[in-house]
Formats: sequence, structure tokens, C-alpha cells
Amino acid sequence: MRRRKFLALLVSAPAWPLAARAQQPATPVIGILHSQTQPSEATRIEAIQQGLREVGFVVGRNLTIEHRFADGYHERLPLLAAELVRLRVNVIFANTTPPALAAKAATVTIPIVFLTGVDPVELGLVASVNRPGANVTGVTIWSNKLVAKRMELLCNLVPASVPIGMLAAQRNPNTETDVKDALAAADALGRTLHVAKVKPEGDVDVAVAALIEQRVGALFIAPQADFRIWLQHLLTLAARHVLPTSFSSSDLVRAGGLMSYGPDQMASYRQAGIYAGRILKGEKPADLPVMLASKFEFVVNLKTAKGLGVTIPPTLLALTNEVIE
Repeated sequence: MRRRKFLALLVSAPAWPLAARAQQPATPVIGILHSQTQPSEATRIEAIQQGLREVGFVVGRNLTIEHRFADGYHERLPLLAAELVRLRVNVIFANTTPPALAAKAATVTIPIVFLTGVDPVELGLVASVNRPGANVTGVTIWSNKLVAKRMELLCNLVPASVPIGMLAAQRNPNTETDVKDALAAADALGRTLHVAKVKPEGDVDVAVAALIEQRVGALFIAPQADFRIWLQHLLTLAARHVLPTSFSSSDLVRAGGLMSYGPDQMASYRQAGIYAGRILKGEKPADLPVMLASKFEFVVNLKTAKGLGVTIPPTLLALTNEVIE
């Protein structure tokens, strides 16, 4: 009997490490919900991962990320959010406003970290900035609050008699407010502003053609992530029609736009990544105040200006944080 018990123990011994490994916590999973495309979000995804690395989470080592891209079709977001909920991800990262609204509607239990350009209290994402409450927190970059300043900067490049053209995404939830603010800013400056809306299919050609008929002298791009998807084609059209462009993010100017004024978006995405990591470590969204962007930058691309035959006034160059040669 003693011999049989010893053999039984010997046979079962190799299984102990396997059982112990099976009891180890599974690798946490973050689901990132995008209204855009994978290529358009590459730099922002890297900034999120940088923030996660700073708090100890490295993709492929101790973290998995599940991406869901709506490819510009916002109506797909509720289904994609529901899919992440079914996967029981540990945190949902909502990349911009439409994904944030879809994620909040999909779950009241899974923590949500958003990055949005609008007031999250006005949007109904959180109860207050200092005490978000519930399962939602994040970072706001206030890009829609800077419309008037961007309009003023752009008007320095266009004669007073020449109208400005504005492009906005037809189905973006911020479009109504963005257009209203831009019209008010143009009116305060004594300028004429014509607005064209781009459909989800990205018919930028049609929208730009409508503005060309109005003889606009520059393009003011609404502070909406949709235009990251359409960027290269938009820049091609702007160059063809010799139209200076104004964006809300500096990375779009580095890609060929003329000027931008807005928050340092990469720094904000990095901060949002840190928040996601802190939640993975056990902190609750309700206890993490919404972070507010505090660093803003005015960037001008002189190479683009030269290609358009546009001279940037020295007084304007003196205001820049970065000049791209």
C-alpha cells in the first residue's frame, strides 16, 4: 500500500506546475474602439501604448489589445462596442467622441477611458470633471473650443474680400456646434464663411468642388477625427486648388497641412494610456478626474506654404511653437 501511494504521488507530481500556471491571472485585455481606420490612427495608438508602458503594461508581454475600427461609419460603433463587451475586456478605450458615446451606451460595468475634443460633462459622459462618477473617465483636449482662434489665424493669410471655406463631417455629432462656432467666429472677424459637409463615404471631391464654386481662398477643417481618414486626398485637392489649410492637430501639418492650432494630441493620448494602465492596476474611473489638455501649439509648415505660393507674415511666424522647414 505504501508503494502504491508513493507511485501515485510520483505520477501526479508533474501536473502541479501546470495547475499552478492555470491559476495565474490571465493577461489583461484593453479594447480600443475607433471611429476611424487603422492607418489613420497609427500615431495615436503608439501614444496610447507609450502611456501604458510607463505604468508597466507592454503589448505582447503582459497586455493584449483588441482594436475595433468603424472605418468612418459611425453607425457601426454600437455593434463594435457590444462586441468588446461580449469579449469581457478589462477596459474600453474610446478614441474620440462617437466611440465614447457608443461605449457608454454599451456598458455600465466595464471601465471606459475616453479621449474627446469636447466638454465631457455637456456631452453626458461624466457627472463632473473632478468627480466623473460611474465607470467613465478620460482626457478632453478642448479642440472644439479653439475654433475662433484658428479662424483668426487663418484669416491672416487671406484677403478680407475673399471668403473662407469650411469642411465638416456630415454625421459627426459635433458638426452642428462646430459649424455654429465657426460661423460666429467668421462673423466677428467680418469674414464670409461657406460650409460644405463630407459624407461618410469620404466624398471630399464633391465638398471641395462646392466650396471652389464659392471662390473660397482657404480651407478651415472642422476639429473632427473623420478628416484623419481623408487627409491625403484632402491635401492633394488643397494643393491642386492652391488653398491654405487650417487643422486642429499638428501631426496633420507635419503630414502636409499648412497650419494648426490646438492641444498636443500625442501628449493627451499618452496620458489617456496612463489612465487605462492605472485602472488595470485597480484604480476606479470614478476616482480619476477627467484630465484637461494644458499644452497648446501653433505649428506652420513652410514647405507647404512655399508649394502654395503663400507668404507667412513675420508677425504670424513669431507666434509659432514649431516651424516645419
